[in-house]
Amino acid sequence: MTTAILAKPKQVQPLLFEGLTWREFKAVEQLLHQPGYRLSFLDGILEIRLMPGEPHETVKGRIGALLELYLLMAGFDFTPTESMTLESEGGKVKREADKSYKLAPGRFRPDLAIEVVFSSGGVDKLEFYKRLRIPEVWFWDDGVLEVYHLREEGEELHYEKITQSEEVPGINFELLLRCINMANHVEAIKTFQQGIQK
Repeated sequence: MTTAILAKPKQVQPLLFEGLTWREFKAVEQLLHQPGYRLSFLDGILEIRLMPGEPHETVKGRIGALLELYLLMAGFDFTPTESMTLESEGGKVKREADKSYKLAPGRFRPDLAIEVVFSSGGVDKLEFYKRLRIPEVWFWDDGVLEVYHLREEGEELHYEKITQSEEVPGINFELLLRCINMANHVEAIKTFQQGIQK
């Protein structure tokens, strides 16, 4: 039996507006606070994206279902924080991840942010998360999963691309990615569950 793969997403460009103060951004945010738009802000640059459609939401939901199954079976005491707003006026940054998780009780901010990329261009997403001090960020982009972990060297912070998650140790990325990219949701969950029970 051949497993069907998710269709390739259509790329969409965000709108960018430069030179805004934090106060101006907050005013624009109030004006555009309506369904259909997602706003991000970094160093005076306002990024406006149209809300994603079904393919994006399907991949996002699939990643969440698979990850939460793994976290449950691995014994994590986790909290899904979904696309909660993360912002810092001092850091001049506001961002909403597609999915995010606190991986232990009592966390101030998420330990993991996940981005499902169906657009090109825009502001450097890792810079958002670095300012917000999110320990690990996963990007799913056109069937590929990339993982970055935040490192501190002296007073400098940077993300390092890694092959195994440090926040979710033991998760099999090869199996995870294969299941994310399957066309049938139920088949993907069953395949992943069987794989992690071995």
